[in-house]
Amino acid sequence: MAAPLVHAQLAWASHPQELADAMAKVSGSLWALQWHSWRRLLGLPSQDPVKPHEDDNRFADPVWADSPSWDIVKEWYLVLTHHTQDMLYDTPGLSQKERRRAAFWWRKWLNAMAPSNFLWTNPVAMRIAMETHGESLVRGFRNCLADMEAGNIRMTDPGDFKVGQNLAVTPGKVVFRNRLLEVIHYTPTSPQVHRTPVVIVTPWINKFYILDLNPKKSMIRYLLDQGLDVFITSWKNPREEMRDVRFDDYLTEGVQALIDTARGVTGAAKVHAVGYCIGGTALSAYMAWANKHFAPEDVPVAHWTLFTTLVDFHKPGDIEVFVDEGSIRFITQNMERKGYLDGAEMASSFRLLRSNSLIWHYVVHGWLYGETPPPFDVLYWNMDMTRMPYAMHAWYLRELYLNNKLIEKDALTLAGEPIDLGAISQPVYAVSAEDDHIAPWRQTFRTMNYVAGPKRFVLSSSGHILGIVNPPVKPPKRKFWVGQARRSDSADSWHGGAKELPGSWWDDWMAWLKPQCGELVDAEPVATDAYPALADAPGTYVLES
Repeated sequence: MAAPLVHAQLAWASHPQELADAMAKVSGSLWALQWHSWRRLLGLPSQDPVKPHEDDNRFADPVWADSPSWDIVKEWYLVLTHHTQDMLYDTPGLSQKERRRAAFWWRKWLNAMAPSNFLWTNPVAMRIAMETHGESLVRGFRNCLADMEAGNIRMTDPGDFKVGQNLAVTPGKVVFRNRLLEVIHYTPTSPQVHRTPVVIVTPWINKFYILDLNPKKSMIRYLLDQGLDVFITSWKNPREEMRDVRFDDYLTEGVQALIDTARGVTGAAKVHAVGYCIGGTALSAYMAWANKHFAPEDVPVAHWTLFTTLVDFHKPGDIEVFVDEGSIRFITQNMERKGYLDGAEMASSFRLLRSNSLIWHYVVHGWLYGETPPPFDVLYWNMDMTRMPYAMHAWYLRELYLNNKLIEKDALTLAGEPIDLGAISQPVYAVSAEDDHIAPWRQTFRTMNYVAGPKRFVLSSSGHILGIVNPPVKPPKRKFWVGQARRSDSADSWHGGAKELPGSWWDDWMAWLKPQCGELVDAEPVATDAYPALADAPGTYVLES
């Protein structure tokens, strides 16, 4: 945190002319703000010099606009915040990356100091306290103590959900288990299924059931109802004994094991593979590996789908503030001592990226307003983080995020094979999300510039989760853009020619996928003699803390 902030201060100190120009702009804004303050205090109408961003809900209550005194508090905070951010982004003599890092850490401090976060500077909290005769403060204190005991600012009450009872309830069996994963084969919902099964590689940062939250939101249930035979990964939550597990192992004992299991159970020659987020990155690496390892006709994946997946980590989004030599060295040394990266540390990093909506919103509503965290299955899943093995995650951070080697031909050797994304010739259906801050869509689009097969790209409205967990509903809640992609396309040129459609992209995906998955055949048993049922879905690994 300290380095980019110190660098920014030294840069301004060594550029006095630019500093004088910037301070002149600040002075002009402060004069306008002073004039606005006097007019409001005198009861005269006045336009706010700075308006909150559309997605900033901290000052949504009318009291922040109707009351002159609270409007002045809000405006002074916003003016100082905006000028600080603008100056950091304009810092002379610094690289763009250093500017963004300095602005990020200053923004975290400014967000923490917002008047809405403190009882005596939050008129809504004081009003609620008076209306409830102090009961809201008592409830808030209890919420604060409960958060302290949990070691986390809770976004929802963990007691509202239980995996296997009201989450991840689609019927199926665990038909394979090794030290890295359980493979779940779901019970078909129709007597016939398409010949080519669907295998889903989920991210190992969280548990797999984001795709099976409840029957209405479940992508798994939707695929079954479309007549597809579905298998999914449920990853082991590693501890110290798995410290030496490598990324190669996740490919051979994870992705390859999943594909072999699906082929063994169904008798199919090939599968359709789906990868989500980091699972999509692993699937992309696997596809490059498989096209080198197998003869062209023997590659066990006929076609594949990616959800919000990065392969080019040049601009990985807001997470970039944590990606430099010093940060990765610090994280790696931490992991080396313990043998893993704790899921709580990963969760804290991601919540910092959106601190207003993922931290301070819950502090204000839980501690100041005394509200009980609402039951929300996506937020419960978001809190259900897993650990990362030391060897695998250290390699992942350095070789992919820091060195960006996945896009370089033969720069990485995985499971004995130098890999090249350009060797991937299988058709791909790739989905990104318009408001995704974890895998920005313009950067995920760059996958289309590296793989060689036919490409269909979809941009969904919403973010990293709700852009994917996006079942068809009437009336439609969201929209998407879709079109074929060429290796020569940029993200913006593709977007200019893409077709905009209302609703969910799931229907478009099925129109693309089902014809490629072959004719309908009688559904095979969920478990076989070679792959017996080891447990009922959702299995045992998902229950490990």
